[in-house]
Amino acid sequence: MNSKPKSKLSKFFATLLLVMLKPGISLYAQTTSPSLQESSVTSIGLWMFLILMIVAVLAVLIWLKNSVAEINQTTRDLKKPIEEEKLNQYMKNFDSTQIDTFLKFKDAQKKSVKGSSTKMPIILLIATLLLPATSLFAQTTSSAPPKSLLGEGGIIITIILILIPLLLGLILMAVKTTNVLRQFKNKRKLEEAQKIAEKLQTTTDETFRESLEKRKAALDFQLSRNELSGLAAAEDEKGLLNINTNAEIAVVNPKKKATKRPNVDPALSKMILWYIGCAAFWLVLGTSVGEYLGIKFVAPDVDHVSWLSFGRLRPVHTNMVFWGWASLAMLGLGYYIVPRVGNNKLASMKLGWWTLILINLTVIFGSISLMAGINNGGGEYREYIWPIMLPFAVGLVLTLINFLKTIAKRKTTEIYIANWYIVAAIIFTIVIALVAYLPWWQDGLGETIAQGYYMHQGVGMWFMLYTLGVVYYFLPQQLNKPIYSYSLGILAFWTQILFYTLIGSHHFVFSPIPWWLQTVAIVGSMGMVIPVIAGTTNFLMTFKSGWHKIAGSYTLPFFLVGIICYFTGSLQGTAEAFRSTNLMWHFTDFTVAHSHLTMYGIICFFMWAGIYALVPRLTGKEPPQILVGAHFWLALIGMLFYTVPLMLGGTLKGLMWMQGKPFIDGVVLMGPYWLWRAIGGSLMWLSHIFFAYNLYKMLSKSKTVDVKETAIAKLVEN
Repeated sequence: MNSKPKSKLSKFFATLLLVMLKPGISLYAQTTSPSLQESSVTSIGLWMFLILMIVAVLAVLIWLKNSVAEINQTTRDLKKPIEEEKLNQYMKNFDSTQIDTFLKFKDAQKKSVKGSSTKMPIILLIATLLLPATSLFAQTTSSAPPKSLLGEGGIIITIILILIPLLLGLILMAVKTTNVLRQFKNKRKLEEAQKIAEKLQTTTDETFRESLEKRKAALDFQLSRNELSGLAAAEDEKGLLNINTNAEIAVVNPKKKATKRPNVDPALSKMILWYIGCAAFWLVLGTSVGEYLGIKFVAPDVDHVSWLSFGRLRPVHTNMVFWGWASLAMLGLGYYIVPRVGNNKLASMKLGWWTLILINLTVIFGSISLMAGINNGGGEYREYIWPIMLPFAVGLVLTLINFLKTIAKRKTTEIYIANWYIVAAIIFTIVIALVAYLPWWQDGLGETIAQGYYMHQGVGMWFMLYTLGVVYYFLPQQLNKPIYSYSLGILAFWTQILFYTLIGSHHFVFSPIPWWLQTVAIVGSMGMVIPVIAGTTNFLMTFKSGWHKIAGSYTLPFFLVGIICYFTGSLQGTAEAFRSTNLMWHFTDFTVAHSHLTMYGIICFFMWAGIYALVPRLTGKEPPQILVGAHFWLALIGMLFYTVPLMLGGTLKGLMWMQGKPFIDGVVLMGPYWLWRAIGGSLMWLSHIFFAYNLYKMLSKSKTVDVKETAIAKLVEN
């Protein structure tokens, strides 16, 4: 068998794989000088990050160069006369409302057409806009050739720190250039609209009028809805139809006719957007901290500031994305879902705003206190001290009161399953917070048992339970079909409550806590297979006969990834609970990969899907579709680069420990896998920048000029 690569492409990938594995090979080959090996890994990581920074700077510079060329072309176009054919094309594409407005205007001109002289827009705006633009582009960057000093880690770090503000400055220039370019294009469109308005005002061509009336009749045509059925009542002479109107709860939810939904209350819409906006802010900031922590894995000496030490920043990262990003995003979507499925108004807007304020205060003061070294003794995910966590708990109580009052005044008979999950999640989280922070059982092993309960219930009974409620609303909405089975949803709901509340102690297998309690946790973890399979089946079967819609939707791919991660990540948690696998995987990087596969792959992807589904409806503006695609693929690929190497490396590390190898050998082993972790984390962080920009585009008030609509508006004004 010929083992040589058969093409240049295969040779390239073989060489690339060898380069990637080279650090790992050197690690295994050299066992006598770990410091040299660690230096090699650190140098490679710094070089990788430096290359990424340089590529980003070059990409922005290329984009700026193209934007300058486009601005120059647009400036030249402003001086050219508007083509008559282009104006005629605009007028031929008027919609029904625009044609109707024009016809009414012409009918109002009874005796004679009044001449109008329209003042041309003042072009001083162009010079004003060009001045800052040209001053920006007058500055050019130059890069010096690399020197031998680049082999020093400190020099590379210094260059990186210099490139960071440079990159930020270039991004600001790019934003400014985009604004200038948009204003130029809008100015050209305003001139085109003015010309169309003048032409429409002075035209006397009856043929043109008749063609518009004919087009309006075609645009206004509607079917009578009885072309195929006729007007006669349906009869079933053969007895082929068997309709049971008194059927009990079935496996498949009865289909409902689509109803026209009213517009969202502007006050509620504003509050929801504030929730989502704050959540996006904490996501970018929290994952920026995580990105910095990932850099520290390959460059641990990047700083020597106590407030920025790994031990303090790690809980800042986790708590910020938990309570700031995920919790606020969940609550924001919940404030839309709860009144919507009850077909009534939210009970209290004031309570909603208070909740937003209290949770933001918790994250702000909590982050500052953790960086200052003030924490709750290292309890994972409950590092905030109780006075700081208290506003979060109060916010949840206010939200629970608000939601219960809203559901109590619902105009529908049933309580939709989404509200079951959302309300139950809030109730359980209040109980979880009380268990975690009340001190009565926080002595000795009681502290360990309470920590296991809190840590796992926070993930499963707050984030997971609430997010599943969000999916039960938005997934059927985006597919335009009902959930596959209401019964499977109820089965998953009650079995999750039964089994998930038992499994916290599986984090402390082989610890001094009672053996029977460990066994109960393992059995509960096995029972979690039931709600996971029931929920996954329900979601995937809802996709049935609707898979083709994924290609034309920017929300459904996020839902699909979330569903896949829900199944794989949850069953992975069950597999980790057994004593044999726990012995191998516990305390290794495998658990880090597992937590990101669940919290990121499930919660984040479902939140993004819900936000992309809701915000355009609230603002009337769609996100840039190509950037939504960039967000999706960067997040997905980054998550895979992050989790898969850590799972592999964590497994190998666990096997080494079981063989009695020294701890430092495991640290050396993880070097290349931590490098992949940093690369994957960087891609994930970059995807969050795209998400924040997409959200900004959906929220921004800047609007591109519609030539036809503006022309009709100017016609009416004149």
